[in-house]
Amino acid sequence: MLNSIPFLTIGLLTASNLFMTFAWYGHLRFTHLPLWLVILASWGIAFFEYCLQVPANRIGFGYFSPAELKTLQEVISLTIFLAFSVFYLGQPIKWNYIVGFLLIVLGAFFVFHRWD
Repeated sequence: MLNSIPFLTIGLLTASNLFMTFAWYGHLRFTHLPLWLVILASWGIAFFEYCLQVPANRIGFGYFSPAELKTLQEVISLTIFLAFSVFYLGQPIKWNYIVGFLLIVLGAFFVFHRWD
């Protein structure tokens, strides 16, 4: 039987990062709106991110180390941001972005590899 902790943790982290990406960067398509308004909207969106992020870390802690949880969060965050940047903001993917992302994935390998 598969352990549900990693799936639940990764699923919650993915959902939380979707909210946070919109909270941090979604307003860039609405530069005509006042800054105070987009700050309030971002805080409102971020609330839901925390409602998912905190349980993800609580559920995953013990199965994953804190360093592994943070690494998962960063890789998920960058993956979501890459798609968000292309499809929502209409930004191109540049070769140096891909190289930088691959280096971060390499770093994740070193965090998750069992060196025993």
